[in-house]
This record gives sequence, C-alpha cells and structure tokens, in this order.
Amino acid sequence: MLNPPAPFTIDSQHLYLEITQSPEAQEQRYSTAGACQRGWVNQKCLQAFLPWFKEEIAPTARVYPNSAALPSFWEVVNGTAITFDRDRLVLIPTLAMDDDELRVPQEWVDIPEWVADYYIAVQVNPDEGWMKVFGYTTHQILKTKGVYDAGDRTYSLESEDLIPDINVLWVTRQLNQLEALRAEIAPLDPIAKTQAENLLERLGDRDVKFPRLAVPFSLWGALLTHSGWRKKLYELRQGLLIQQSIPQWLQTGVANLAQQWGWEKREFVVVPAGMRSAEPVLGLSRQIIIAEQTYELRILPKSASEDYVWRFELRSTTLDGQIPAGFKLRLLTEDLQAFENNEDTATTPVDMLYLEVILELGEGLVWEIEPTPEDYDREILRF
Repeated sequence: MLNPPAPFTIDSQHLYLEITQSPEAQEQRYSTAGACQRGWVNQKCLQAFLPWFKEEIAPTARVYPNSAALPSFWEVVNGTAITFDRDRLVLIPTLAMDDDELRVPQEWVDIPEWVADYYIAVQVNPDEGWMKVFGYTTHQILKTKGVYDAGDRTYSLESEDLIPDINVLWVTRQLNQLEALRAEIAPLDPIAKTQAENLLERLGDRDVKFPRLAVPFSLWGALLTHSGWRKKLYELRQGLLIQQSIPQWLQTGVANLAQQWGWEKREFVVVPAGMRSAEPVLGLSRQIIIAEQTYELRILPKSASEDYVWRFELRSTTLDGQIPAGFKLRLLTEDLQAFENNEDTATTPVDMLYLEVILELGEGLVWEIEPTPEDYDREILRF
C-alpha cells in the first residue's frame, strides 16, 4: 500500500490523520483480548479525530456522554459517539485493510438513546501510524440502504454508498441544507429490575465472550439503554462482583471508578433540627456543569448518628450563587420509577435544592437534574 499523504492533509477525497504508533499501556481494564484491542483502536481513533474535528468543523465537539464512560461502551461494542452543536456522530474504526464497507453495530442504530446523525468510517493502520476517514453516511441512509446482518447484528453499507470527503459534512451544514438525518425507529420496551439483574448476572461473566450476541436484541438494547446497568455490566466483567455502596465509600474511600465519574469524599457541617451545635458529617460531592455554570451535588447522611436517612443537595459553587428558577433535582428508583416526594423544583432562585430519603440497606437510587448537566451519564448509587 502506498504511504498516505502527510498527516492532517487531504488527498483527492479522503482525510488522513496521524496516530501514535506506540502501543500505550491500557489505563482501563477489559475482560477479553478482543475488548482490549477494541478499546485501544477506538482510543487511538478518537485521539486523532476529535482535535481535527474541533479545529476544522465543530469547535463545540466533545465525547458523548463523557470520557470516563467510554470503557463501559468499548467493553461490549465498537464505536465512539461525539456530540457537536445539536447533532451526534459515531466513529466506527476498523483494522481491516480493505475499506470496502462501513459496518455499524446495531446498538448505535436501533437504541433510541444511542442513535447518531452521522456515522464515520475509519480505517486504522497502527503499523504505519495513520488512520483514514474513508467515508460517512447518515442514520437515514444506513437504515434504508444498509444491509442488516442478523449473525453479528450489524448494518453494513458499501463504500460506494458513502460520502468519501468528510468536508462535505461541513459544507452541507454551512449551507443549512435541510435533510432527514435520522430514520424513525421503534422504542425498546423497558425491562424490570429483576430481569435486568438476571441479565447482568449472566452477561457479567467474562467467560461470555460476546455478551451483545448472547441474548435477544430487545433485551440487550433495553439493558444498555439504562446507563447505570451498562456501567454495572462493565464492573461485573472486570471481576468487581460486589458493587460498593455509599456507606462503604465513606468508610474506606471512594472506589476508583466512582472517582473517575467525579465523586470525592468531603466533610460537611450539619446543624441537626432542634439542636444548636453543629456536627461534622462525612459525605460525597461532585462538580456539575450546567449552561457553563458550576454546581455541586452533595450526598450525606442527615446526621452523623443516622445512616438510613440520606440528604441530596444541589448548590452553586460560587459565593452567594443561587440555583436558577426552573431547575429540578429528582431521584428515581434503580429501575427509574418515581416515588413520593422524589423531586424538588426551584420556582424562584434559591440557595439550594434538596431531598431527604429513607433508604434500606442495599437500595439503589438514580439522580437526575434539569436542565441536564454537561457530560451527564445516568448512574446507580447503592446505599
């Protein structure tokens, strides 16, 4: 094969980007050799593509949902999502040296929460240190022209049906051409908590080499739709059989994965009701960005002597900052069901939003905030 043009230049049709040739040590663990290679290839592809895309096409582009979540995707499926403006693209890298087709895993096409507007076909050549964007397409075209393979649950599109020059994407957006980017797809029926637990126990076994093909797609897709269950699957396949709880984090330290998602242990001063003296209480804290403003989500026991009544608070990190009107702090059960007094809404600017809940040992909760924070990825907190 001829050497490609110099990195960061374009030949008659295609974009070539340089990738680092050294096989860097994996910072993340994966359950199989295949998953490890998939994580490495996707990481290399992302590292080369995102800086170019931000500089040349979309300065606001960023990983979706966030960088910390990527290993839980790559553990089970090929591809990396990037959001920009109001659109989303998915990078689909391949090590195959023949760029005759784009092959997209069904998850990126038929899970409503994962669907993208554009799908980018990338050929990665780690030996020679370059990657080639050999075309792109839209969800609409992939669903209408693509060939579905039930054997490996992918949609494929021949290279002649791809748009070879990714700069065309920028041109069509500049011209504001109205085109249908996404096809209609059917929603996936949610699954019950007990069914999800059974699936997690089965698919969390690393001896199951291809969990995405081990159960019907309707179940698999519904399981991945819940980000908390997707993360749980990743943990199980790493051998983390027992999910650490908030009380355990407060006693022994925040787990590594939770630290990557932004949690840290802190000491807060609480004034119990009916008492004059304040008392220090250990709790958890993480930073949240909404509309370029930083807020803090806190989780702490209501008092040092009570570990079954938990308080969730949302505060501004700026001095005298307030929570704007219209903000909501919401808690849901592990399977995303509402319950009594599970939401606090700021009808006017307030110092904080808060909720107090009585939880049983081992119970799980999911937090949500409106407007949705930047990089938000649903998680299950165990108590």
